[in-house]
Amino acid sequence: MKPSRSFASDNNATVHPEVLEAIGRANQGHAVGYGDDSQTEAAVAKFREEFGADVAVFFVFNGTAANVLSLQALTRPFEAVLCPELSHIYTDECGAPEKATGCKLIPLAAPDGKLTVETVAHAYHGIGDQHHVQPRVISITQSTEMGTIYKPAEIEALARFAHEREMFLHMDGARISNAVAAQRLRLRQATRDLGVDVLSFGGTKNGLMGVEAVVFFRPELAKDFLFVRKQGMQLASKMRFMSAQMEALLTNDLWRRNAEHANQMARLLEEQVRKIPGTRIVYPVEANGVFAQIPREAISKIQERYFFYVWSEEESVVRWMCSFDTMEEDVRQFAEYVREVVRA
Repeated sequence: MKPSRSFASDNNATVHPEVLEAIGRANQGHAVGYGDDSQTEAAVAKFREEFGADVAVFFVFNGTAANVLSLQALTRPFEAVLCPELSHIYTDECGAPEKATGCKLIPLAAPDGKLTVETVAHAYHGIGDQHHVQPRVISITQSTEMGTIYKPAEIEALARFAHEREMFLHMDGARISNAVAAQRLRLRQATRDLGVDVLSFGGTKNGLMGVEAVVFFRPELAKDFLFVRKQGMQLASKMRFMSAQMEALLTNDLWRRNAEHANQMARLLEEQVRKIPGTRIVYPVEANGVFAQIPREAISKIQERYFFYVWSEEESVVRWMCSFDTMEEDVRQFAEYVREVVRA
């Protein structure tokens, strides 16, 4: 019998009980649709407590929308977005950013998942030349697709580079809570205070049912976003049920509690995997993901019991993700099964 919890993705986790309770409380009587309700007002107030009283906040259904609509608000079709070559917007959005914005995404080398000023500077050229797209946005992911984390100084340096050239810094924060918790910061300290202009704030990977937020730290950038969101088919009619989830996530630091637990389980998994001969941890375990190189012949055997993704078939690297609902027993049983298969 297969275990009920796997290590494929934090998208596969359950909905946190406190979030389900919040949805239940919101399910009373009628409420005005499309976000003109008290529940949405309360959720936005929570964001303003965390990020500042002047932020503009918009809820959408998924991470693809949060990223795509953020970039659409920041760009014109002859402009370009600089991003890591393995970033989600470049590899896993089915071309949606380019289709919706008309922009060119320019992938840059980022061996550990992180862009540097040096890498970005190398791609910043053709300015004013009508034959070339014009770089307008630097997009980074926190935590990265490799589970690594940008340090505050690294983000500040990228923001400074962008702003000195009238560019914007966008952050794909699908797992922002994991990165912030790992660094023991507040959400604002890890984003707005470092110079991020727009944040795609992740909820689904951290215990919500399916809601993300686009957060503008410069409100003037959100001037037309109500229309951008509507045209992007992301305006929820019964928004109170999305808003209730976000309010719950930002109440009593649930976002941090969930992320800290997921991170802790990833560190435990790393510890257990390091004890298994024939395996190797590929990237530093800084958030809630573990990337390991294991014998190629062991992968399919382990997948017969546990669902997870292969990160690099060529290098035999797999990705194991922990979630807020991952239990210590899950980790130890999984690691023991990996040990048995690799040793066989």
